[in-house]
Amino acid sequence: MMSDMQRENEEVSKDGGMKPQFISEDQLQEESRRGGAEEEGNSFDEIMQVSRGIEEQEEQEEKEKKKREPIPHHLDTVLKKLEEMGYKTSFDVVVREMTFGEKRTALFCLNGLVKEEVLTEVLMRLTYLEPGDLSSDALHSFLDFYVPAAQVDKEEDWDMLITFVLAGGSALFIDGESKALKIDAKNFPARGMEEPSLEKVVRGARDGFNETLMVNISLVRRRLRDPKLRYELVMVGERTKTDVCIAYIDDIVDKELLKSIKDKISMVKVDGLPLADKQLEEATIKRGWSPFPLVRYSERPDTVAAHLLEGSVAIFVDTSPSVMTLPTTYTDLVQHAEENRQTPFIGTYLRWVRFIGIFASLFMLPLWLLFVMHPEFKPPMLEFLGPSKTGKIPLFVQFLLVEIGVDLLRMASVHTPTTLATAMSLVAAILIGDIAVQTGLFVNEVILYMAIAAIGMFATPSYELGLANRIVRLVLLMAVAAFNVPGFVIVTTVIVIFLVNERSMNRPYMWPIIPFDAKALLSIVIRQPLLYNRTRPNILRPQQRDKMPETS
Repeated sequence: MMSDMQRENEEVSKDGGMKPQFISEDQLQEESRRGGAEEEGNSFDEIMQVSRGIEEQEEQEEKEKKKREPIPHHLDTVLKKLEEMGYKTSFDVVVREMTFGEKRTALFCLNGLVKEEVLTEVLMRLTYLEPGDLSSDALHSFLDFYVPAAQVDKEEDWDMLITFVLAGGSALFIDGESKALKIDAKNFPARGMEEPSLEKVVRGARDGFNETLMVNISLVRRRLRDPKLRYELVMVGERTKTDVCIAYIDDIVDKELLKSIKDKISMVKVDGLPLADKQLEEATIKRGWSPFPLVRYSERPDTVAAHLLEGSVAIFVDTSPSVMTLPTTYTDLVQHAEENRQTPFIGTYLRWVRFIGIFASLFMLPLWLLFVMHPEFKPPMLEFLGPSKTGKIPLFVQFLLVEIGVDLLRMASVHTPTTLATAMSLVAAILIGDIAVQTGLFVNEVILYMAIAAIGMFATPSYELGLANRIVRLVLLMAVAAFNVPGFVIVTTVIVIFLVNERSMNRPYMWPIIPFDAKALLSIVIRQPLLYNRTRPNILRPQQRDKMPETS
């Protein structure tokens, strides 16, 4: 008699037109034994992998313990070691010795980086202690019962404790204890929040980042009340021990991108980062002599929050009022927050005007010089171009002098007091604009077109990209002066190829132009309404492509 399974196989073959497949009970038992053996093998491999991971973790912990420098038991030894940290030498190093409940203690902090009212309250509370109030474990008693501070923890590594104090914390040493209490009562000097000077908007928030890390991350947290927002803190620099915060949204960011950024930062081995984010960028992201920025800097919390929602990674560096967002593209650097603060139609208009200004700052001067040197290339509608007199100085030299003059004016305006800036601008306009033309050193059209190019450069949202575009303009001018049309075409082609091969965190710099992405390019050319822009950019490889939450 056929088994039930054989009958089922025959019925299936009749219905579906397939050949009957007979499976015997011995075959079923053999397959079940094989499957059980495979499952046992897989489970054994998993157990071995877990055990190896535990062993590696234990070995790593042992290595870290060996590296630790223990805190001395005796307070006198602690005070002697604190002299190496600047105690009794640097006036801002404060050590307050007191006895509470017949226990000698020493409070170690840096004057100017702590909240004195909090530490005073802690010391006042401890003065009420009696010898009978303390148990045999004095550290436990101080930690759990008698130190009225919000953030208190114990530390047994001397180096970690000193780093904590140098970062603005306080340490309470207790005689006879091999551990100390870390009291987080930091109070960093900081200026008030002001509107960023490089990213002003007509309508929108007026708060901007300052030089304090906690203030900056709080401004972004205020706008992103997402429990998936993560702030990971690392220290960079053997001497400065600069705090670097890596911010991302855990269920949106590309994990490979995040790991790559963390690895690059962890491999930085320098004395310090006194110039903050710019030095960190050069040490991790940007290597070589390329003038084009591979990160985007922003001083606006709303802009950084928008990038995080797209799937980017933001890097905060303590003592810097700007934040890096990674990765970035050329098209990211030519967009501004003002476009999203207006209606889609007006935002698109402003974006096109900005694009035209950037294009003019790059190509207007080289093309005008080319048409003047070769009038036969001018279209009939542009016959009016070109000076009647070339002046006493060659046109190419005039452009170089005017370029240098504009740079000098820009640097002078930075270093000139605000009250004298207007007077300096008037003097510069009279001397360079009027007298230089009247004496025949410059041509009127050179001054005119250089002014238009300078306006286009200043209209570039990214200050770093504006400076890079200026270098491109100078190279094009030299190519036209030396090789005419072939020089213009060849240099333009070389620059485009260079930009196409450039990458930011292994992402193509010229996306979505090359590689071409029609939908993304349309969203850049036209500022789409909010509800139409429903997906995140492909280049970021986000875990969640759809921006709109699911509705039940």
